[in-house]
Amino acid sequence: MSRMPTRAGRRPRLRFDGWIAGTGTSSGTRIVLGHWRRSPFGPFSDVMLERPDGRRLLLAPTRETADFVRGTYTFDAVHLVPVGVDVTGRTWTVTAGPLRLRFTTGRRGVPGLLLCAVPGVLARRPAWSALTDLPARLLLPGVRTRGSAGAGRREWYGARDLRPIRAVSAAWEGTDLGGAAPVDPPVRFGFGSVPRKPALTRVTTTVALGRA
Repeated sequence: MSRMPTRAGRRPRLRFDGWIAGTGTSSGTRIVLGHWRRSPFGPFSDVMLERPDGRRLLLAPTRETADFVRGTYTFDAVHLVPVGVDVTGRTWTVTAGPLRLRFTTGRRGVPGLLLCAVPGVLARRPAWSALTDLPARLLLPGVRTRGSAGAGRREWYGARDLRPIRAVSAAWEGTDLGGAAPVDPPVRFGFGSVPRKPALTRVTTTVALGRA
């Protein structure tokens, strides 16, 4: 379910199931793709970019999804554009307005194998995300699994898989952004960043809405 039932007095919670891909490029642009198979808005994908000068951009497919993401994270500009994602084997191809992105994932390492062993029903619980927050911060600097978001919201990330990104090609308005590079400096959309090493993470994100 995308909208979780709530007890009296508890803030409404929304659930998003899908994948987050994060990569830097040799030009300095950092890219974060959200590919959501299940959400309160139906399946959709969005892209967050931070340019070398620090400018933060959101590429979203509809006004509804853009408003929600913009209300949760911080951007300097928002663009409503079709966002298409094609997955063929280990290769992901993304088209989003002026952005063209292609990346290939590698084999799971030990962290990915451990995350796959976590039962899905457990990984989806905010209490599990709270428990894993400190280990995530110690092992993956910049990564947080819980925190405060915009509009008085709270977020929890429950990771269920982790795969390295091995190859990246990207272009912005026809200009080559270069190959894969660490996400350095960390992106500044919200309370945490993606892993420094380019990676694809399967995740369940739970968002508690702010009180009216």
